[in-house]
Formats: sequence, structure tokens, C-alpha cells
Amino acid sequence: MSKREDKCLTEKEYANLQKRYRNNLTRGCKELPEIPPKPKNQRGKIAKSDAHNLLERLQKYETAVLLFAKERHVPFTNNRAERDLRMAKVKQKVSGCFRKQQYAHAYCRISSYLQTMAADGVNLLVAIQIALAGQISPRVNDGGE
Repeated sequence: MSKREDKCLTEKEYANLQKRYRNNLTRGCKELPEIPPKPKNQRGKIAKSDAHNLLERLQKYETAVLLFAKERHVPFTNNRAERDLRMAKVKQKVSGCFRKQQYAHAYCRISSYLQTMAADGVNLLVAIQIALAGQISPRVNDGGE
């Protein structure tokens, strides 16, 4: 059994988590300053603080926020996705751009291969040697191209 399967909550544990989550949101509501009333001759919505906006989003998307506790395939954070995109963005900023779309695709394929091999615990220099020898790991998907 993987680490992730061990960490899934039972229905009772999930209900307890949901109750604590809602209690924290209620406490947060009480801590926020009130939104001032809208002046008479002003159009549009009143600007709310970042804290108000965050609280509203946490209330509105409660099921999405707590989904990681119910579903095994949902990670706790999206840091992995952000990290995967960060290096491509840095490369793009340093170079100014990718000269051709095929270069961007090649960069993404190489980066994806190296990240997969690192996740499998393979030394990256060995992974590069394996790829150059034409012995790419069967686990790596070539994107259907």
C-alpha cells in the first residue's frame, strides 16, 4: 500500500475535518471587520479586502478545498504543477522566447522525461545516458507524437 492510500480519511474522519473547517470559517467571519455601506451616489460594487475575498472563496469552494482528503489521486497542494511550469517560464524569460514552437515542445518533453526519471529515483545523469542510448524507460509517455 502506498503512502497516499494510507492517508485517505474514513467518512467519519472526513465529517470531522469538514466540521472543523466550517468552524474555522465561522470564526474567521467573526474576526473580519465589517464591509462599510455603499455611498448613495457610487456605482458598482464595494471593494472588499483580500481577507473577505479569501473567506468567500473558501466557503464557496469547500468541496474542492477538501477534495484531497477524500480522493487518493488529488494532491494536497498544486506545488508540483507550479514547479513544473516554473523552469519553462524562467527559460522563456532568460531567452526572451522559444524561437520555434517545436523547440518549446522539445524542451517540455526533455523536462518531463527528466522529472519522471527523478520521481522514479533514477540519477539524472544516468537518465540522460539511457535516453541517448535509445533505451528510454517504458514508463515515459512520448505524448502520442
